[in-house]
Amino acid sequence: MQGRPEDQCPQPDTMPASITRPLAMPIYPTSVWQCDSLEQAEQMLEGNVAGYVYQRDAHPNAAALASKCRQLHGAQQAVITSSGMAALSAAVLSQLKAGDHVLVSRELYGRSLQLLTEQCPKLGIDHTLFDPCQLESITESCRAETRLIVVETISNPRLKVANLASLAELSHQHGSQLLVDNTFASPVLCRPLEQGADLVMESVSKMMNGHSDVMLGLLCGNQSNWQEVTDAISIWGLASGPFDCWLATRGLATLPLRISRACESALHVSQWLLRQAEIEQVDYPGLEDHPQHDLARQQFHGQFGTVVTFHLKGGRAAAESFIQANQALPFCPSLGETITTLSHPESTSHRGLSVAQRETLGIGGGTIRLSVGIESAEHIVDSLQVGLETL
Repeated sequence: MQGRPEDQCPQPDTMPASITRPLAMPIYPTSVWQCDSLEQAEQMLEGNVAGYVYQRDAHPNAAALASKCRQLHGAQQAVITSSGMAALSAAVLSQLKAGDHVLVSRELYGRSLQLLTEQCPKLGIDHTLFDPCQLESITESCRAETRLIVVETISNPRLKVANLASLAELSHQHGSQLLVDNTFASPVLCRPLEQGADLVMESVSKMMNGHSDVMLGLLCGNQSNWQEVTDAISIWGLASGPFDCWLATRGLATLPLRISRACESALHVSQWLLRQAEIEQVDYPGLEDHPQHDLARQQFHGQFGTVVTFHLKGGRAAAESFIQANQALPFCPSLGETITTLSHPESTSHRGLSVAQRETLGIGGGTIRLSVGIESAEHIVDSLQVGLETL
């Protein structure tokens, strides 16, 4: 018995043909695509024919964003994930197996350390922590089973700078791949693949998007076995959504301008902080007394990043008072926004580490991470002064 017309689900209309193209990237929120035949669906799912079937596998907004990121990093391959941690997970799941060994920079973001040192052992993947600024420690720590070495371009939160070319050379000498988390640098400051890295990840949520309204990650490289990466993302559910990808694609348009302005202000702010009596130490690669200052100047082409870390003399109590007084600079445990924000690594990004681990990294109760935005340097300094006057 045929149902009534009002009971039947209407089929989507075909888009009208047009000889013009939209200048802005459209949003494609559909979760599934209509196929013309069984053969066509099979060909697309096997990657033999271009097209889309299911959003978890691929969608136009992720493809558009990945294409721009490939250009920015000079990569042959790129894929967008649901977060920066998903990008790291995709690298681990596609490149490592039970019995493998990974060298992990002890300077990594706290959640990255937890993934590589606490979660990977559950998959039978062993690890060794090493200091990325002590190159001899790679030779001492590498094993026959070492398959991956993981570092950050600029470490979180102490802002140490890794010598990527030397690390890549040593990695390859030991039959390993070098994975670089480039979030604190962005491709504006550094393109690690050009320095010899095999894989590069970014938390697109940070500088690359820049507007605190997206959760995405990026993994790129020049591997011939890239299908293993895309398969891992689909199988483990690490895929991105169309709207976030659309927003991030828009954010990329201003990336060089935002980074340039923030780097200029960060240098000014770091130099001002050095002169303040309430500050015990300032970490910023642009300062001449930074241990990797010369390397940073060469590797980042004269810019030094948008993050400044400083250590208050009064410890956690001073940090609490400072943050409470700084209403003009929000306490937001992230970075890379258009506005300047404060973070407290001990209680946020590195809270999962033990006290001893944080002490080894030089993270204390008075450690403040300042993510510099695009406001004037004078505004940022005036706002910091308000907080320091409470100490």
